[in-house]
Amino acid sequence: MWPVHRYLSPCQVSEELTIKKIAIIDYGAGNLNSVERGLAYVRTPGKITGDPGDIEAADALVLPGVGAFEACMRRVEPLKKIVLERVDAGVPLLGICLGMQMFYDSSEENGVHEGLKIVPGTISRFQNTLKVPHMGWNCLSMQQRHPLLKDVPEGSYVYFVHSYRAGVTNNTVASSDYGGPFAAIVANEAGNAVGTQFHPEKSGTVGLKMLKNFAEMI
Repeated sequence: MWPVHRYLSPCQVSEELTIKKIAIIDYGAGNLNSVERGLAYVRTPGKITGDPGDIEAADALVLPGVGAFEACMRRVEPLKKIVLERVDAGVPLLGICLGMQMFYDSSEENGVHEGLKIVPGTISRFQNTLKVPHMGWNCLSMQQRHPLLKDVPEGSYVYFVHSYRAGVTNNTVASSDYGGPFAAIVANEAGNAVGTQFHPEKSGTVGLKMLKNFAEMI
């Protein structure tokens, strides 16, 4: 069953609760529980699942990610086809951290490895002159409008933990800077697949606002 009130106190469960089917894709890696708690906090609970039937039935998908690019792509491979079909059908997809990096054509982490090819480009490591991972709070510079950024102020601070990054391109919704600009939020041409290099579920009220905005994309 899809969750309605996990992590919510009885007083939070009311007619205001938005019941939507959001599948948090479980492929054996990722910050699943923190994403689940973040969605529940904005009253749109998600379901952690690796079941293709759940992904097919979902109104929206979340692809978290923590770890190495190649290993995570290998784990997500059994679900790759159905995820891409759902994105092509217009279903909203949120990629978080490594989940965003998996949107790209490829990554240079420990060799060159193929990604989901939702947005064009290659993920590369920060310059050797910089301390990596890039860890901590950094501000956003808005590059274009997107529903994820509704009522999110220019210069908002969000929380990053990453050693690899994407360059700023036409698919960049917002950028940040660490030894030079990099993509902090990206989206496909249709706009329904959107990825954040930072962790919205760990980015305070700004990040929770983005999770709420994502739910409203359904």
